[in-house]
Amino acid sequence: MRIRRRTFNQLAVAGAATTTITAIGGAARAQGKPLTIGFGMALTGGLAPNGKAALLAMQIAAEDINAKGGLLGRPVKLIYYDDQSNPSTIPGLYTKLLDVDKVDVIVSGYATNMIAPAMPIVMQHDRTFFSLLGLAVNSEFHYPRYFSMTPTGGPRPKESFAEGFFEVAMEQNPKPQTLALVGADAEFPRNAMEGVRNIVKKLGIKMVYDKTYPPNTADYTPIVRAIAATNPDMFFACSYPPDSVGLIRASSETGFKPKMYGGGMVGLQATAIKTQLGPLLNDIVVYDFWLPWAGFASDEGRDFLKKYQAKAADAGVDLLGYYLPPFGYSLMQVVAQAVTATGGTDDGKLAEYARKATFKTVVGDVKFNAEGEWDTAQVMAVQFQGVSGNGVDQFKDPKTEVILWPTKYRTGKIVYPYDPKK
Repeated sequence: MRIRRRTFNQLAVAGAATTTITAIGGAARAQGKPLTIGFGMALTGGLAPNGKAALLAMQIAAEDINAKGGLLGRPVKLIYYDDQSNPSTIPGLYTKLLDVDKVDVIVSGYATNMIAPAMPIVMQHDRTFFSLLGLAVNSEFHYPRYFSMTPTGGPRPKESFAEGFFEVAMEQNPKPQTLALVGADAEFPRNAMEGVRNIVKKLGIKMVYDKTYPPNTADYTPIVRAIAATNPDMFFACSYPPDSVGLIRASSETGFKPKMYGGGMVGLQATAIKTQLGPLLNDIVVYDFWLPWAGFASDEGRDFLKKYQAKAADAGVDLLGYYLPPFGYSLMQVVAQAVTATGGTDDGKLAEYARKATFKTVVGDVKFNAEGEWDTAQVMAVQFQGVSGNGVDQFKDPKTEVILWPTKYRTGKIVYPYDPKK
């Protein structure tokens, strides 16, 4: 079986994307009208390194489903467009998917900032919506047909994203007392920063800096200098990939040296950014969602990873695929199991089933709560240690990305305090 697709560099288009790409493997065994799954995906722009990896994982899932006869005997077809990492493209894109393409199942592409603007469109159409890595998107909408394939969850999804960082901090002696918090003025950072503030208030930590910056910021040096002037014990950034890189480089150049550094930096989980930053990653403590050496990782998850890595180089995507691909594949597993169990794509039946079921996926058993978040969060706090040079292979070594929290999955001790000179 093969995945039929255009190359990624043909995907950039202006405005609402118009390129449709299909993934129909095993069509000889799955006959009839395709069952269509529609979404936008960040294939260009700042979120593209993660978006492209997620897409490949979803294509592999479609290929695997079709190799087994499709869904309800119908071949699965993915219909998607490049959202250009730009929230303003989302309303038009999802309107087209629902009103023109009339997809059977609607799902999201990657990222909170892209999911939130899709919600009103999906809600107006009364469709069941399966999303990919959105932080507490439904906390404002309370839409009963929303289900998030994101390991933040539990009763406090915003806090679950940052909990590990502060659990590790409070283990240190003496405990750090002050925090500088920064993030872009956008949907994801706002949600993440709210979670941090709730945790900090409970712990009695003094906030010495709490500001946002424009999402299109290019020079982070003035921001870092202003933060450094407050002399915080801890620095927590809620940033997307371009911001994360900019903040880290500016911190290195200015000699910013809090005792703990990192927090909610999206992008440090992507192989291309890991190799770009190299030793600048050392001692940074950030979140992560899935690693092949994590205690909860399954053989099924590692087998998927092998399949993904065999295709990654030719597809021009993240070579290791630890971060987003397992969740992109799992999103497709959730859709497949819901469609199979309900015998169709009726949105009411899909939502009713998803509220009650436990889904078997490559990232483990998934059950959703009333808000459509994971019933139990599964977020790690990790620290980069001993990064040397910019090679890829070192990031396959568990000693390079040490799991600090949850304690039951801990693989090593924290290097504390943070020392950017290393």
